[in-house]
Amino acid sequence: MRNVQLRHLRAFVAVAQERHLARAAERLALSQPAVSKTLSELEAVVGTRLVERSQAGRRGVQGLTPAGEQLLAHALRVLEALDASAQAVAPSEGGRIERLRIGALPSVAPALLPVALARLREGWPAVQILVKSAANAVLLDELRAGELDLVVGRMSDPRLMGGLSFELLHTEPLVFAVRAGHPLARDPKAASVLEVLGYPLVVYGEGTIPRHNTESFLSARGLALPRNALQTLDVAVARALVGVSDAVWITPLGAARSELADGRLVRLPIETAGTEEPVGLLQRSEAEPSPLRAAMAGLLREAAKQQGALPQISPRRLK
Repeated sequence: MRNVQLRHLRAFVAVAQERHLARAAERLALSQPAVSKTLSELEAVVGTRLVERSQAGRRGVQGLTPAGEQLLAHALRVLEALDASAQAVAPSEGGRIERLRIGALPSVAPALLPVALARLREGWPAVQILVKSAANAVLLDELRAGELDLVVGRMSDPRLMGGLSFELLHTEPLVFAVRAGHPLARDPKAASVLEVLGYPLVVYGEGTIPRHNTESFLSARGLALPRNALQTLDVAVARALVGVSDAVWITPLGAARSELADGRLVRLPIETAGTEEPVGLLQRSEAEPSPLRAAMAGLLREAAKQQGALPQISPRRLK
């Protein structure tokens, strides 16, 4: 391992993050053959394959091997320590801009991020903040690869949780949300699950936890999700569509909380006990300590605590 050099680690991290040799080369201002050679040198030094090349060609990368995943965690820690050391001895004026990269699920971001981000800006006015919204698996991949500093998301397959820590913030159920004045909102007795299926539905995309919970909820009642249900991860599109139509949005509570609170949307009186999912703060276990990241984590904890009570539904339990 004494033969491993910084150029090896930088090339490996770039390939792991970009998942493509040509893009990694462009990022490092090198040629693609040079990056490929450096990666091969590193694999020869450590004595094992680190990267799974795609079948479509050696430029593409399917992912990392288990050995590659282990090395990535250490490589990121080494490079972060070097960057921190360089920043510590650099002149204070004109230094690099401090940056925080946050990942959040589309269904979670509207409820937790705005207040936390506003308060962070008060204490850290010069920091550069990047927020990415995507599916849980994508966010965890980028967190593990060091492309995100922290993620507000959900637990995942244990194979995707290697090197990550999860801190529970709160749990949230699915809700059935419609516009104020919707026929089902005017007549609560009609708001059964079967009646809901008679209206256009807006649901989350395949492979997401809200979609899985929606299908499981219906399946437990002997029902299936209609094939023509509109699928989207874009919360803004879902809210706007429900607001101008008779569509019913099946969503985790956090995505619709503010609209339910101010009356723009109405929660149908359908009991969804059992659909609760934990939402938490995910970070890399071996990441270098960061006061900025710690401050954001604390603000997210406070935002989760300040979430109000669940919007009330009829005490009548509808199946």
